[in-house]
Amino acid sequence: MGILDGIVEWIAEQVMNGLDIINTSVLGALGCNMDTFKRYFPAAETMYKIFVALAIGLILLNWVWQLFKNYGLSAGIEAEDPVKLSIRSILFILLAYFADEIVNIILKIGGTPYQWILNSELPPLDFASFNSVFLTILGVCASGTVALIALILILILAWNYIKLLFEAAERYVLLGVLVFTAPVAFAMGASQTTSNIFKSWCRMFGGQVFLLLMNAWCLRLFTSMVGQFLSNPLAL
Repeated sequence: MGILDGIVEWIAEQVMNGLDIINTSVLGALGCNMDTFKRYFPAAETMYKIFVALAIGLILLNWVWQLFKNYGLSAGIEAEDPVKLSIRSILFILLAYFADEIVNIILKIGGTPYQWILNSELPPLDFASFNSVFLTILGVCASGTVALIALILILILAWNYIKLLFEAAERYVLLGVLVFTAPVAFAMGASQTTSNIFKSWCRMFGGQVFLLLMNAWCLRLFTSMVGQFLSNPLAL
């Protein structure tokens, strides 16, 4: 069993070293900053200008159409008040044109607590030594298969940690999609018939920022738990 134990211990150490790399690089790249999103999806920044033009075009088209419908009021056709329509159309044209500045302000506000979570001090953590802790604990109650049991437990730990990272990455991608399609969402608010779409986008955007913060908090909480366990493994 000596050779098997050595192989299992080496695999477990490589798994934990991989988690250490992921923890320090991937989580830091995610957040409310869209630099990583633009790096991996460069077409999004180029197509953003198309969305701005499309949004302004939709608002102008709706503006003209609603004003034209006012000529049919005598025939029973419903139309929006021209004054309110004009004010709302001009307002949402400005919102669509300056959507990137508006969204960046919100991202900076949401990114502040995200950085607080990432920069918070945690107990000293060394993923690579996690295997030896398992071996120490399990060695009291197991025999020659200690290393194999430790590997199974470490693989379970690694898989759950990676799932949390994938969830955070998914939230980040969805947030990027909402950011770069913001002008079209603002265009939906210019009409009463499509205002619910704009409200839904606002809820989705705020929800993604909040969930991204919760993902970062869960990951940091996870590493904090591991650090606490390493500092006093026999507490179990």
